[in-house]
Amino acid sequence: MSIISQIASYLPEVEPPKQKKLSFKEKLKWTAIVLGLFFILGMVPLYGLGKNALAQFDYLSIILGAQFGSLISLGIGPIVTASIVLQLLQGSGILKLDMNSQEGKEKFQAMQKIGAIFFIIFEAVIYVLMGGLAPAAGFSPWVLIAQLCFGGFFIMLMDEVVSKWGFGQGIGLFIVAGVSKSIAIRAFSWLPATGVSSVTTGQFATGAIPALFQALAQQAPQVAALQAATLIATVVVFMVAVYAQAMKIEIPLSFGKIRGHGVRWPLNFLYTSNIPVILVAALLANLQLWARLLENWGRPLLGTFNPTTGRAMTGFVAWISSPNIVDHIVKGNLTMGHIGQATIYMLFMIVGAVIFSIFWMKTSGLDAKSQAEKIMASGLQVPGFRKDKRVLERLLNRYVMPLTVMGAIAVGFLAAAADLTGALARGTGILLAVMIIYRLYEDITKQHLMDMNPMMRKFVKG
Repeated sequence: MSIISQIASYLPEVEPPKQKKLSFKEKLKWTAIVLGLFFILGMVPLYGLGKNALAQFDYLSIILGAQFGSLISLGIGPIVTASIVLQLLQGSGILKLDMNSQEGKEKFQAMQKIGAIFFIIFEAVIYVLMGGLAPAAGFSPWVLIAQLCFGGFFIMLMDEVVSKWGFGQGIGLFIVAGVSKSIAIRAFSWLPATGVSSVTTGQFATGAIPALFQALAQQAPQVAALQAATLIATVVVFMVAVYAQAMKIEIPLSFGKIRGHGVRWPLNFLYTSNIPVILVAALLANLQLWARLLENWGRPLLGTFNPTTGRAMTGFVAWISSPNIVDHIVKGNLTMGHIGQATIYMLFMIVGAVIFSIFWMKTSGLDAKSQAEKIMASGLQVPGFRKDKRVLERLLNRYVMPLTVMGAIAVGFLAAAADLTGALARGTGILLAVMIIYRLYEDITKQHLMDMNPMMRKFVKG
């Protein structure tokens, strides 16, 4: 046994179910329990917290599945950061793990868990000691660090519970929970918003829908146009994301022993799904958090932020932040600087999505060789050719890499374009939520359609 495996054997782990297939009700129960715990932990404030310099980064908290100032201030950041580092090390050839073997997969998972624990401790220390979450007077910073580590470990274990006992993955579930909460607040909240003034009432509502009606009633055309554009952009992002997720290529295959019978093996256009966007969005979130922490530390190496709005103003982080192009167009203050910033942001999202998509394809069993082995295990073959894995692999090679790159370009472009329109909960968050829910829907219908309640089965089938 390797040193990595020995270390991993001493770490806390969620036991997998003994039965091969869990029932729909059992998975639903555990998914609901974890989701409830996630919301509860997000409402528990850190004991001894003084200044919360990260509170204004609500967009970053959505992407990271976090609630800054609570026990889950770290969110899924350490887990995703560990995954990013391992993907880069494996893709660059520094790590040479055979991801087609069981031993290689187990070693990769063990390294990912050890990396996640390292980043939990590291980020907890950095958040506190660099002033992002400062302790109140009379409190030791280690009190906050201990609480952050506890919350980070709890999130990691809840992610394992969902992966082994629930639907999908915990990372996706936490992102969907944060996006859904943000959309509900920003669409329907009647509480007054800061920074949107009205001559009559002093302030408009936080929610776009009540603010739109208030603006129309008070004859404030600019505010009404902004709220209408936000709602339209949100609906368009939903529709485009669902359409793109449903696109696929079907490869005709036949059963070698049964003449005249065959199936079509689907390959999704968004071949690596939402993983590239999650990794790129998490990378951007971490860069902005580091920039904010460095600024608090008195060394703004990555840029500076507006103390009121929290938006990046100068430096590298300003160029990788998405400007609200629709907002600038409505207000009539669109400049070439905004266009240049939008272009750089879009290129960053697209290039980053392509890089992470290729790495994910090669390390998660989506490459042509792994797909050929799955097809062979199903008793399928290419019509007119003898049953040979090499034939299947050559056929799949025509599709896998092009789909990996084109799908990543498409999803990176969609995420960036959605962010630039100023959609509710930011476009990247909505895009991620739609893709996660759609993939979850597909998995549930494939695995649990027959053991659902008849009413729910009818609803799922549509």
